[in-house]
Amino acid sequence: MDPHLLAVDWGTSSLRGALLDAQGRVLDERRADRGLLSIEPGTWGQVFEQHFGAWLRQWPSMRCLMAGMVGSRQGWVEAPYADCPASPADLARGLCWVQPGRVAIVPGLRCVRDGVPDVVRGEETQAFGALQLLGLTDAILVLPGTHSKWVQVADGRVQHFSTHMTGECYALLRRQSLLARSLPAEDGPLRPADFDAGVARAQQPGGLLHHLFGVRTMALFGQRSDASLACHLSGLVIGEELRAQLAMQAVPAAARVVVIGSDALVARYQRALASLGVEAVTVGAEAGWHGLLALAATIDQ
Repeated sequence: MDPHLLAVDWGTSSLRGALLDAQGRVLDERRADRGLLSIEPGTWGQVFEQHFGAWLRQWPSMRCLMAGMVGSRQGWVEAPYADCPASPADLARGLCWVQPGRVAIVPGLRCVRDGVPDVVRGEETQAFGALQLLGLTDAILVLPGTHSKWVQVADGRVQHFSTHMTGECYALLRRQSLLARSLPAEDGPLRPADFDAGVARAQQPGGLLHHLFGVRTMALFGQRSDASLACHLSGLVIGEELRAQLAMQAVPAAARVVVIGSDALVARYQRALASLGVEAVTVGAEAGWHGLLALAATIDQ
């Protein structure tokens, strides 16, 4: 079967590309550690040709859509942000073509809350793909990661979103703060009780800056082992994200939150949300492919 679309997720640290059929099934896939951080300026086209040029020559009528940091100011070509509210068709109208009619970069999204702008690049396609997979037009979605994104969708359009630097803060605390001296060199498997305790602690008065020092003192007085402290810290920062987001965006009691991402991280968010009385439905990394496919379907409309 000839592929329908070459979908590319090109982010800060990695490059992924998949040949998709018309239903979004992956016919072939390629991955490489060739993200923005490892690419010299002016060489994006060469890297693209190296990994995907043969596919484009083999199927000359196939289009390619790329999402992620490839469209940032430091990427191949800057694709200007589209304003919210936005649908897949709105993104398609803002495509930045690097090979006219053939290869394009998807623009990110921009919204403003209290006079401060917020942006996404790449997560917007995952959100639209999750909606497609679940048959939804209205949803609250969270995409955990280095910079977690909470996305509100109504009538098939992203209305607004908010970013939390949860993963980045965890990494900095884990590796470069005083707390790092009390933590093991590598993260082990999830320790549910310790993670849950961190989530619960984040909901208590005092705030994150206060609660973080408790990780230090629990180690100082031997209240938790080094391995358990890493899970406690993870629960603490994720719990703070949920506390802040749920205070900012009321979630109805009967609502479900869609969590999109890798299995391990999604499981933590699903568990943390459940502890706060919020049901979560999960979608994997395939959401990005389905989002690009949904966007491609609107190009010629």
